[in-house]
Amino acid sequence: MRTSATTSLFLLSVYLVRANPIETSYKASCEVCHPTKEGYTNVHLIPHTHDDVGWLKTVDQYFYGQRPDIQKAAVQIIIDSVVDELSKHPDRRFIYVETAFLKQWWDIQNDERRAKMRTLIEKGQLELISGAWSMHDEAVTHYHSIIDQFTLGFGTIDQMFDGLSCAKPKIGWQIDPFGHARETASILAQMGFDGLFFARLDHQDRARRIRDKEMEFVWRASESLGNASSIFTQAFYKHYSAPSGYCFDLVHCNDQPINENPNSGDYNVPNRVNSFMEFVNSQKDTYQTEHMLVTMGDDFTYQQAASWFDNIDRLIKHVNAEQKNGSMINLLYSTPSCYLQAVHRADKVWKTKSDDLFPYADGDHSFWTGYYTSRPTLKYMERRGNNLLQVCKQLSVLAELKQEKWEDLDSLREAMGVMQHHDAITGTEKQHVADDYAKMLYKGMLDCGATAAKAINKLSAKITEAPNVNYESCLLLNVSQCEISESNEKFVVTLYNPLAQEASTYVRLPVQNFKYTVSQGTVPIATQMLKIPDHVLRVPYRISTAVQELVFKAIIPPLGFQTFYVTKTAEESAVPAPVEGDGKFAIQGNLIQANVDPNTGLFESLYSKQNGLKYTGLSQNFYYYLGSNGNMESSQSSGAYIFRPNGNATVINATPEIATFKGELVQEIHQKFSDWVSQIIRVYADNEFVEFEWMIGPIPAELLVNPGKEVVTRYSAQDLVTNGIFYTDSNGRGSIERKRDYRPTWDLDLKEEIAGNYFPVTTFITTKNETEMTVLIDRAQGGTSLQDGTLELMLHRRLLFDDGRGVGEALNEKYEDPNSGASQGMIARGRHLFSFAPISEALSTTATAKARRWSRDNMILAPWAFFAPTDLSDSQWLENYEVLYQGINNKVPENVNILTLEPTKGGEEVLVRFEHFYEPNDDPALSANSLVPIYNLTKRFGTDKMIEEMSLGANRRLAEVSRLQFRMDGAEAEKERNIAPVIDAGDSILLQPMEIRTFVVKNNSGTARFSVLSLVFLLLIAIAFPGQMN
Repeated sequence: MRTSATTSLFLLSVYLVRANPIETSYKASCEVCHPTKEGYTNVHLIPHTHDDVGWLKTVDQYFYGQRPDIQKAAVQIIIDSVVDELSKHPDRRFIYVETAFLKQWWDIQNDERRAKMRTLIEKGQLELISGAWSMHDEAVTHYHSIIDQFTLGFGTIDQMFDGLSCAKPKIGWQIDPFGHARETASILAQMGFDGLFFARLDHQDRARRIRDKEMEFVWRASESLGNASSIFTQAFYKHYSAPSGYCFDLVHCNDQPINENPNSGDYNVPNRVNSFMEFVNSQKDTYQTEHMLVTMGDDFTYQQAASWFDNIDRLIKHVNAEQKNGSMINLLYSTPSCYLQAVHRADKVWKTKSDDLFPYADGDHSFWTGYYTSRPTLKYMERRGNNLLQVCKQLSVLAELKQEKWEDLDSLREAMGVMQHHDAITGTEKQHVADDYAKMLYKGMLDCGATAAKAINKLSAKITEAPNVNYESCLLLNVSQCEISESNEKFVVTLYNPLAQEASTYVRLPVQNFKYTVSQGTVPIATQMLKIPDHVLRVPYRISTAVQELVFKAIIPPLGFQTFYVTKTAEESAVPAPVEGDGKFAIQGNLIQANVDPNTGLFESLYSKQNGLKYTGLSQNFYYYLGSNGNMESSQSSGAYIFRPNGNATVINATPEIATFKGELVQEIHQKFSDWVSQIIRVYADNEFVEFEWMIGPIPAELLVNPGKEVVTRYSAQDLVTNGIFYTDSNGRGSIERKRDYRPTWDLDLKEEIAGNYFPVTTFITTKNETEMTVLIDRAQGGTSLQDGTLELMLHRRLLFDDGRGVGEALNEKYEDPNSGASQGMIARGRHLFSFAPISEALSTTATAKARRWSRDNMILAPWAFFAPTDLSDSQWLENYEVLYQGINNKVPENVNILTLEPTKGGEEVLVRFEHFYEPNDDPALSANSLVPIYNLTKRFGTDKMIEEMSLGANRRLAEVSRLQFRMDGAEAEKERNIAPVIDAGDSILLQPMEIRTFVVKNNSGTARFSVLSLVFLLLIAIAFPGQMN
């Protein structure tokens, strides 16, 4: 239906109320950039320190300077020294990135020192860059956690500096991550950032970009979001360190200072000036403008900042003095914001990029694709930490808890912020640092769980006299261990659903050899007993007497919980026996049937009961690569960062032992491939995917026999021709096309055909032609499609050689066997969800869209179980507690996710993010625009509240955000997407595909209004987009 010109004009006028931010007059940080000289090469010197939030030392060891035997680094001394030296001269500049360390420093300062830092920020001498809790990795992090850790950093900065505008970061500074993601660029753009700078770039890509002068570009990070997700991006010429010979750090460097005393025998000004000018002339033509950014710093530099600043002062003075002799080089103290302002003024037309920067290689045989999988148990723990954090934050809002102490929520918020660091979740840290990360995360999860328990008690109590329930999480359910379910005659399981839609899940509880009843209220529900697999029973560090699991299905309301009452009967339950005969080669539910080959015991086919089709020629098995320790081509070893296999993969076992167990709720085939590789193939009654639950370890690794193994699983579909194309997610959000032996922006010369075809997989990988084969994962892993019709995922790695990238340790994770005391290699257990469907069937919803949804529902925001023993009967429990709770009042559309619901300002305000979950072509109906009812969504969103829209990072009102716009080559810059205004009380907000909108809910001192404009607007939307309002 066409709209009239009058209607269009009216819509335009309404849209302008809340249009995406557009460019306004731009001033650099607090309007104090040093002047540049037109016609000169203006060299912007950026003093900085790169402070890893853990790597060779723990976070606290780095901050306080402990363990100098490992690395001489003390962050508190760096910040102290920089603050003092900046105060001595107003021309000096410095940038700081890691809010985790900044907060530690701030907390131990007196008011005078705090005021001095604030003054430096106000004067533009100190600029806070990026502002996240840590400098996040971009390959193996999930967008949910990326946004969270930026929000934590921004909120902390606002709290420290009372919302000071000059302290709000506007530049992305991702100088050390090992490759760069499209989704990170999109997130930074949506946070209102003007630019993004990074250092690490594939060596072949760098050479091509230097040659073609394309080190700067506009990253168009999302087709769905258009210009709102585009950001100016620049790669450094080499690294983020100071130019060779100009590191003036007395702790880390041996470079000569500038001696400007002409009477000294070591006077060296002419030599130092000429050398620096040669450096500038060698690089200046690489970039498009007369401006050049030069970093002056490195890892943990500026512990004696005077040495740096005094020498930079002299360098600027003497190089600029050469202008009177005809030099066209102009040096100045600068910041990335000031540099970007100068580049923007040049008004150039820039090349664009729409793919990502993975994988990263710094040599022909050195692909940084191993860390996609390194330390898989820590990666899994981080993913579970995010799941629990969202549960705790939501429950805090729903129960209207006030944050009274750090342990309430900030303990896990901060641990998760640290875990996003590019040497944390990546698995590229030293072992004792990984142990410290795990302890930090574990403590945060315990603290968060205590807060959640407090909230559930408040929400569930029917009477004030109801006893307090001691809810706990069972964090070792992945090895079938839970003390409460194993040792109590009666207990309750309360399942909380963090989704905005109803959730369905199957619950598995480790129990004794007795029969159990499970009730909703007082009504028994169907259950099933299952044998715990032998390979799980043998896990050495499993402390459990359970040999069976109790299984039942739960349906949980949106943002709500359901409590189940479990009772152990006096009747013993024999361990289920495996199925014999031909029946052991097939397992099925109501929707699908999975079959294994009777001759091999390997997965071979899938039957869909929905369409009556059987898909044959399928397979799945385990393989290992021997890690290289160097060869005639290169001395490069496989290690924590680098994946370099020594030859092709070797199959572990082509005929595993199998045992099949069947019931009404779930059926399983247990496979044993070796003493260190086992798996369960599982089909639940009402699920449309096959679950593969694998367990790997301890991986054999003998120094004299092999340098370590890297274990993969490979899914195959015979005759699936894909022309080398497959797809992965980008940080768990949009999908991105991959192609074997190919890079979109340069002609690839590939020397490592296996490692060079690995890409980061955060949530799913898929390949398709007439059919789509998709695998979902429960933690980040490396993945590829080395042959048409195959998907390969690396599960676990154990290596005996360091790969020479700085960590100085082999990736040889061990644990101490509690029985024998011997050290063993780490065991990892995880899940994959497998789907195979024809394209014709998937036309309603694409496989990638289904994958994102399944991943969210089963892996990212799965229902969380809280356990508590009880002496009450089921009827007494009902008298005291609600067993069913729904936290939202309005129905949220199926294509919308409540990405964030958390308390801020100590619980006085609420931060909420709504996310459209589909890309434009995912689904004919669900990819349409969606109206989300925001007022009265929960009781915290009443009409007496003021709802204010913010930038994605929640530290700026959206109306106050202005971003620099850069002209793009080949097409006029796309207009900002028209997005509907926030409607007053009682109405909804409009979400377009893949859009995230962020709001703060506050107490409103005035009377809530319902505007006539709102009604007219909704009517016009309905006219303009018939059939698209869900």
